[in-house]
Amino acid sequence: MTTSSVTLDTFVGSLTVTCGVSAVVGLEWATPAEAVGPPAAPDPAGIATVPPRNGTDPTEPSADSPTDFDNPLLNEAVTQLRAYFDGRLGDFDLPVDFGQVSDVARTVLTTLAERVPAGTTVTYGELAEASGTGIPARAVGGIMGLNPIPIIVPCHRVVAGDGLGGYSGGLPGHELETKRRLLEFEDALLRPLF
Repeated sequence: MTTSSVTLDTFVGSLTVTCGVSAVVGLEWATPAEAVGPPAAPDPAGIATVPPRNGTDPTEPSADSPTDFDNPLLNEAVTQLRAYFDGRLGDFDLPVDFGQVSDVARTVLTTLAERVPAGTTVTYGELAEASGTGIPARAVGGIMGLNPIPIIVPCHRVVAGDGLGGYSGGLPGHELETKRRLLEFEDALLRPLF
């Protein structure tokens, strides 16, 4: 499968989104050493675009179109990610491909993407029940850790019955801080009173 990627700087770190021709196949946090090219100046939304990685020399976006990449789906993914981090978009409308996950994991991730909108959370147990798979809440936590497309498929919105639960997204050592920041950004988590 031919894929192309681009890295965006956001308030939760640099994110690399990867698309095939027909679906988004990945979104991951890029460490500074993995970012391609020199960092770009952030736009007013606090997002900068780093040239795409596609196995060839990176190509700079044209001056008149910050998402002028060869892959139309990558253009749309970047547009929607920018809108999300600018606060203009809550939920994504992009085709996704979860790759080589089990049918149960695919069902749980699809249920999450379709039924848990921005500004809300769901517990691991509630998502297990909503998925109709018959798996226990603990298994949902494991599936969230397998999610190859976090934020777009919003595993940060899945919480424990007694707190945040876990999170595998974000830069190493900042995973739960990243989850908290995303939930606060979406107004899905009450900020502490003191």
